[in-house]
Amino acid sequence: MTDADATTAGTLTYRGTVYPWELDHMGHMNARHYVGKFDNATWALFAELGMTRAYLQDNRRGMAAVEMVVRYLRELNAGDLVHTRTRLVGVGDRKIVFEHDMIEEEIGAVAATCRVTGVHIDTDRRRSVRFDDAIRAHLLKRRDSDGAAAPATV
Repeated sequence: MTDADATTAGTLTYRGTVYPWELDHMGHMNARHYVGKFDNATWALFAELGMTRAYLQDNRRGMAAVEMVVRYLRELNAGDLVHTRTRLVGVGDRKIVFEHDMIEEEIGAVAATCRVTGVHIDTDRRRSVRFDDAIRAHLLKRRDSDGAAAPATV
């Protein structure tokens, strides 16, 4: 994906600023803060897909990240404005795969990407569980609208 593609692909799931306290000893944003911003984007995605806090609590459900691959492509510095766009690229009975692109707004360049596999769980039994039919339908619709090159079942 090119930088130009990343500025429009997927849905806006996060927007924020890099703060001085997020920098490491080399003067750029520390890796843990990239992950924190991606996590904020993840919860916005889940809510958009119907997996709100209320839904998860009322149905005794949760989502667990079982794999996360982060690629750091460009340094971010204090004061940089960033946003994250997210695409749902794979849907299974119990898990999803989605990709975040973190874009530095001033120049429109992708600063980092994150590919996540999340598993839907029963929070009482601590076991994976199938998505409810309504949530799964929402997931499939979103995956298809996000234009997955080859809609993936995971």
